[in-house]
Amino acid sequence: MPAPGSELQRPPSPPAAQKPRARPQPPPHGELQYLGQVEHILSCGARKHDRTGTGTLSVFGMQARYSLRDEFPLLTTKRVFWKGVLEELLWFIKGSTNAKELSSRGVKIWDANGSRDFLDSLGFANREEGDLGPIYGFQWRHFGAEYKDKDSDYSGQGVDQLQKVIDTIKTNPDDRRIILCGWNPKDLPLMALPPCHALCQFYVVNGELSCQLYQRSGDMGLGVPFNIASYALLTYMIAHITGLKPGDFIHTLGDAHIYLNHIEPLKIQLQREPRPFPKLRILRRVEKIDDFKAEDFQIEGYNPHPTIKMEMAV
Repeated sequence: MPAPGSELQRPPSPPAAQKPRARPQPPPHGELQYLGQVEHILSCGARKHDRTGTGTLSVFGMQARYSLRDEFPLLTTKRVFWKGVLEELLWFIKGSTNAKELSSRGVKIWDANGSRDFLDSLGFANREEGDLGPIYGFQWRHFGAEYKDKDSDYSGQGVDQLQKVIDTIKTNPDDRRIILCGWNPKDLPLMALPPCHALCQFYVVNGELSCQLYQRSGDMGLGVPFNIASYALLTYMIAHITGLKPGDFIHTLGDAHIYLNHIEPLKIQLQREPRPFPKLRILRRVEKIDDFKAEDFQIEGYNPHPTIKMEMAV
C-alpha cells in the first residue's frame, strides 16, 4: 500500500507503434480515362440520329487530362495511325485545304470529304475535287481572309492565329487569351466539314506549356484517339519553339458519341489492358513552326495492341 497522501505512479505507456509509411502510388494510366469514357457512353449514352445516318450513342460533356511529362498519349489498347496524326498536323500548320496534298503523303483520311460525290452533295459542284474549303489550316493561318480556292496564295491575308499564339507565349506567357480557333461562323457554309475540334487554349506555368481543347463533336472510336495525339503533338511542338516543357493536355468533349457500328469493336478494345505510353523525341532544334518536318519526330517504345478495324462515318 502506498503511504497516505502519496500518489500512485503509473508506469509510462509504451510508445505507440508507428504505422509504416505507405509508398506513394503511381498515378493511374492516362488511357483508363478514355476507356472509362467509352464504357460510360456504352452504358448511359442516349440513342441519337446524326448527319451521317449511322446512328450514335451520345453523352454531352466529358473531360480527361493527359500528362505530357516524359510520355506521349498515343493510345495503346489499339494501334493509332501515328503517321496520319503527324502528317495531318503538318498539313494544318501549312494552311493547306487540299485533301490531295495530304493523300500524296500516304494519308487518305480526308479523301472521302474531298471526293467529287461528297462535294457535289454539298452544292460545291464548281469546286475542284480535293478542295475542302476554309477548314482548320486556313482558319489557323488566315482567319478572316476571303477564301477563293485551295490553290490561291493567301500570304499576309487574315490573322495568323498560330503565330500569334507562339508570339504571345514568348512575350506574355501569363496572358489568358492564348487561343487558337477553327470555328468561323462566316466560313462554315464553305467548309466540306465544319471543325470538330473547334478551339484550344494554351497555359504557361512553372516552365511548362499545357493545352486545353474544346471538341464540339467527338467520335470516340476513330476520331478521339487521333485528336488526343494531334493536340498533344501540337503542344510538344509549340513548347519546343518557345523553350518550355510539355505539361498537360486537357481534352473537353461536347457531344461525345459512339457510332452504332463501332460498338462491337470498342467492346473488344475495352477487354485490353493499357500498356505504357511511348515517348516522343524531337530530333533537331527547330526555331519556327513552319520549319518542322515529319522526319523531325520519333516515337519510342510504342508497343500497342493490334489494330481494330472501324468504318469511318462520312
